[in-house]
Amino acid sequence: MKTKVMTLAAVVVMMFASAWAADMSAAETSALQPPKGRRIALVAFEDLECQACAKAEPLLMQAERNYGLPLVRHDFVIPVHVWSEEAHIMARWFDAQSPELGEEFRHYIFTNQNAIYKTNLREWAEKFGRTQGHPLPVTFDPALRSKVEADKQLGIALGVHGTPTIFVVTNSPKVQFVQVMDTEKLFETIDKVNEELKNEPQPAPTKKK
Repeated sequence: MKTKVMTLAAVVVMMFASAWAADMSAAETSALQPPKGRRIALVAFEDLECQACAKAEPLLMQAERNYGLPLVRHDFVIPVHVWSEEAHIMARWFDAQSPELGEEFRHYIFTNQNAIYKTNLREWAEKFGRTQGHPLPVTFDPALRSKVEADKQLGIALGVHGTPTIFVVTNSPKVQFVQVMDTEKLFETIDKVNEELKNEPQPAPTKKK
């Protein structure tokens, strides 16, 4: 009985998500889709100063490894967090050097979050940059701040109110996306989505030109 109730709850959430998607703009809908060529992915709106985000980070990374899923991160800066916005701008700068470096920087910040303050954030970031052979510039391109703000506005348009907000997204019209309501049930949510998709035909692979 418990399994049936849980399955029914998952289906209800999925149906609600599909109805929600019908009311979204094209830009908002595309944000809750996996990268081209991928069937399923994780989308996370996060704040680098958020303790709950730091706690969720190992689970997200494990989900990437265990399920082979891409993780698409979005900035969602919480106003009361005093150093978060600058950290996200730095992460964007490292992204521009290489996406892998940006990912490493975010993980580095989450790992050392408890030791970071507004007054020493730059010091931590410079240490990371030196070890990676990418010293920080004196100032950052203002466009990076604009990108961080654009991500937050996207989150607001999608109804994101706090962090972390995590979605399991697919390229299927049957199960477009499901919000992970409890990060401790991330793997369970992925399994349920995979179960819903298993009887659907796989899309034909894109031929390389």
